[in-house]
Amino acid sequence: MSVKIRLTRRGAKGQPFYRLVVADSHSPRSGKYLDNVGYYNPRTDPSTMHVNTEKVLAWLRKGARPSDAARVILEKTGVLRQWEESRAKAPR
Repeated sequence: MSVKIRLTRRGAKGQPFYRLVVADSHSPRSGKYLDNVGYYNPRTDPSTMHVNTEKVLAWLRKGARPSDAARVILEKTGVLRQWEESRAKAPR
């Protein structure tokens, strides 16, 4: 089972709100997910992003791959930088 970190859409028609979730890559966009790790609200000015860093880093260690949109959010919040630094420090 391959695991992805991706966005799932919530909110009413014309009022999107996204959750950052960990899901099986074969499940539908707004279907079943394994863990909720954050959210993104594009309707606020500036956009609101909240990420549970510990959960995301744990899932990345387990092999989860972020989607393109999730990668952008993780870069803006600094989680990917922490992930890369921890991988650089780890002995191989």
